[in-house]
Amino acid sequence: MIAVEGLSLRQGRFTLGGVSFFVPSGAYAVLMGRTGAGKTTLLELLAGLRYPTTGRILIAERDVTTLPPSARNVGYVPQDAVLFKTMNVRENIAFALTVRKFPANEIDARVRELAQRLGIVDLLDRRAVGLSGGEAQRVALGRALAFRPPVLLLDEPLSAVDEDTRARLIELLREVRKENNLTVLHVTHSRVEAESLGDRHLLLENGRVTTAQE
Repeated sequence: MIAVEGLSLRQGRFTLGGVSFFVPSGAYAVLMGRTGAGKTTLLELLAGLRYPTTGRILIAERDVTTLPPSARNVGYVPQDAVLFKTMNVRENIAFALTVRKFPANEIDARVRELAQRLGIVDLLDRRAVGLSGGEAQRVALGRALAFRPPVLLLDEPLSAVDEDTRARLIELLREVRKENNLTVLHVTHSRVEAESLGDRHLLLENGRVTTAQE
């Protein structure tokens, strides 16, 4: 689950004010809003890349408001994948496991499991440059899922792919969510993605989050 209570952030002219919402365990929530509304900033607050001025963030019933990213137990796919370009695909997927000092044999097994599931086994030894949009998104998703987080944060994960690839990745996200019993918060501008994936629809507008029906 994700619970946000009275979250605010003030940086220069940008303000998020009194943001509160709840995503139940196992739900797939889609967050929409105009460009510049603060959707990416809100995900960064949840992931621990920024810290709020006021308010609380609870992930899986744990207050993570002041914790660093590595302690929040969330998988995060940033906009445009943002892979580590000095690493190959295998190293990208293994990153969260490596920094958590998992045994090498467990890392290798998990990386291969994810690569097979995501259809990127043949990419494992390639540098994370020159990949297609769909390939890069699959690698980023594998990296986010590697340590089996209960919560997945997705920032416009399908914005850089063509329509055919988007359709395949939508189906993949459905399957991955179901197989891993994930709680997902997915930022998008696409109503197709929202309708295809979301069972809870949120709108960020004027610094506040409401349900899309309100």
